[in-house]
Amino acid sequence: MKHRGTVMSRKGMVASAHSLISSTGVDILRKGGNAVDAAVAMANTSGVVLPNMCGIGGDTFMLYYDSTSKKITALNGSGPACNKATIEYYTEKYGRMPLDGIDSVTIPGFVETSFTALERFGTMKFSELCADAIDLAEHGCPISEDVYKYIIKEEGKLNRFDALKKRFSNEDGAFKLPGELYFNKDLANTFKILANEGKESFYRGKIAKMIVDFSKKKGGLIEMDDMSKSTCEIADPISVKYRNMIVYQTPPVSQGIAHLEELNILNQIDFSNIQPESAHAIHIMVEAKKMAFADRIRYFGDPKFVYNPTEEILNEEYGKKQAKRISMNNCLTDQDLVDFDEFGHTTSFVVVDKWGNAVSFITSIAGSWGSGEEVEGAGFILNNRASAFNLKAGHPNCLKVGKRTMHTLNTYLITDAEGNLKFVGNTPGGDNQPQWNMQTIVNVIDFQMNVQDAVETAKWTHAFTKIEDGSYAYRLKIEKQLGEDELKELDIKGHLLDVFEPYGLTGASQIIEVRENGVLFGGSDPRADGCAMPE
Repeated sequence: MKHRGTVMSRKGMVASAHSLISSTGVDILRKGGNAVDAAVAMANTSGVVLPNMCGIGGDTFMLYYDSTSKKITALNGSGPACNKATIEYYTEKYGRMPLDGIDSVTIPGFVETSFTALERFGTMKFSELCADAIDLAEHGCPISEDVYKYIIKEEGKLNRFDALKKRFSNEDGAFKLPGELYFNKDLANTFKILANEGKESFYRGKIAKMIVDFSKKKGGLIEMDDMSKSTCEIADPISVKYRNMIVYQTPPVSQGIAHLEELNILNQIDFSNIQPESAHAIHIMVEAKKMAFADRIRYFGDPKFVYNPTEEILNEEYGKKQAKRISMNNCLTDQDLVDFDEFGHTTSFVVVDKWGNAVSFITSIAGSWGSGEEVEGAGFILNNRASAFNLKAGHPNCLKVGKRTMHTLNTYLITDAEGNLKFVGNTPGGDNQPQWNMQTIVNVIDFQMNVQDAVETAKWTHAFTKIEDGSYAYRLKIEKQLGEDELKELDIKGHLLDVFEPYGLTGASQIIEVRENGVLFGGSDPRADGCAMPE
């Protein structure tokens, strides 16, 4: 039984992880804005209502579908490492990439990507699209239950960074509770500067100087020359045929390649006699995940620095070769035991406007509360995306000056063979993203589920997890509503299970379906605070 009914509309629709984000998007659609206008406004609001996950100090990826031309455009808004960010520097100072602090920061790509999207595809001005963000930051934003959860979960981190501790505490020093208001007038002022002076203020002007001065005060590496580097790349999406549909994804440095490789493998397997939420279906998907992630780790990095075998990986023959490795009775041996970004903190949302244009948008400051460093006087938290680099010289994702790290963010659109939009979807969740996106797509295409049913099925993730003795191992985290018989069968096949209560995993999958009669169907994950909302 569904937790929620399916949202429907004959006009526009949005779906996001927070009701205030959805409200912002619908308001812009009602004012006559298109999907890009609504997406930029929603992104601005996201940074205020979900400050632990995203904001203008982070990165952004998006796909835009133009209904007139049926053309899909990818925007990659991930920033590079600084000019002084070398393997030698980090090896000598830390011995590894730091997980937070000023040296974990890459140049933020959110602002340039938002402005670039508006310049190319939007109809409204940025100043019209940050009104909700300014109002919430200036006059108070309620602490949501989800944000409060991560205040408590990351209490130690907030206590190490004075600005965060002060921002989310009351006068008595206790952290604010759900429903209490937090204020960020510095952030409201930053949005006003952006509204009046444009993206130049962030990369070469007032805000850039604030970032650089703050970095120097903290002993960081960021200089004005670093800030002036381009952080938005316009590209063609990558794609793979899946059954009778075409799935489009953001290209490397996005890990959309892992999502498409999973589907390329599954496409070689007949699902017609496989039941949804069965051990059989989950086993096959987990095995496809293992192979796709091994390839991502082995081959992929910033295409400006290393060769990315995208076409080879997505070739049908390669998919067949990988699919033959799957045994229906036993697990593949876990491959490439590497750090797994299970807890990346991100938000994503989808928009379809009344003209049929669509945006799949994802944005993040990387880990929970990012670097922990809030720029003094500017009110936004800088990302900790540099922590995703490694220091292994010669590895595709090793640190280099001006290089972009391989990125967890990815987002998808689905069309039919003629290019007509059928689905637009995504999810946050670090390295869980390609797994949860795969599950949703299998649900709507192979199992013909309603979009709300598709995001409410028992969720799983194959994750590199800290276990009882303090070491790390791959475990299959899975929700128990699957049923005892199916869980037992997965155990027999060799999966090491961590069983969670129903809806006990995280995630905030969003998806909108476009029906042939033009009616939109929206699905929003009940594991988050958001909703699908019609125009």
